[in-house]
Amino acid sequence: MTANRYPVVLFDLYGTLVDIHTDEQSEDAWTALRAALYRGGAEYPTNERLREQFARANARRDRGDWFEPDLLPAYHALFRACWVDGTLDQARKVAWTFRRASTSKLRLFPGAKELLRTLKGEGRRVVLVSNAQASYTWPELKLLGLDDMFDDVLISSDEGIRKPSVEIFRHALIREEVEPQYALMVGNDEASDIFGAAQAGIDAVYLHTDDNTGGETADQAVASFEGADYQGLLDYIHKAEAEASGANGMGQR
Repeated sequence: MTANRYPVVLFDLYGTLVDIHTDEQSEDAWTALRAALYRGGAEYPTNERLREQFARANARRDRGDWFEPDLLPAYHALFRACWVDGTLDQARKVAWTFRRASTSKLRLFPGAKELLRTLKGEGRRVVLVSNAQASYTWPELKLLGLDDMFDDVLISSDEGIRKPSVEIFRHALIREEVEPQYALMVGNDEASDIFGAAQAGIDAVYLHTDDNTGGETADQAVASFEGADYQGLLDYIHKAEAEASGANGMGQR
């Protein structure tokens, strides 16, 4: 697997490959959720009552700083609180209704699919490592045509842990059967993606796509680029591999 310097490339999703804007405090989103629940037989008189019940259903238990709960059981509990025997499928549907109603922008950055295809065409494995809810992310991957683009997918709600914990990165390395020095993380969040990867011994490339997730450059990144500069990313990978190949060649003389 070590023919390439980076045979495994780990990707963040939101802000790295996908340009998104959500507002989970939007009254319209909570109204849409309340309507979806009503159609399923669970009636909430106001958005405020619904918010309160959801908060109770999703009350956090102390399981560490980077614990990531799965929200699907909380959506399921919204039915049970109204004495309705809702199914998990119904819970997924109302969760997706809320997600869609709270999302005002969802699109791929230009060239995202081409980047993944190029990396795979070079014999690399591309792996998604995302801080997200599976009940939101899998439908969005399908909607964006990314559901079959990754060799593996790690979503924090499934793993029970989120970036920047080194544990989620270790999960990815173990599943890919690769040592940290042969993996590269690509992300837009300096704390979660770059710091977390560095702590796990993984090189990371920083894409500055959002001022809310970091500055123009990231100190612990092996390379920083402005915006979703996928060509810059590819150039870095190829240059790093050429340098590694040259160093190996020198050592064999």
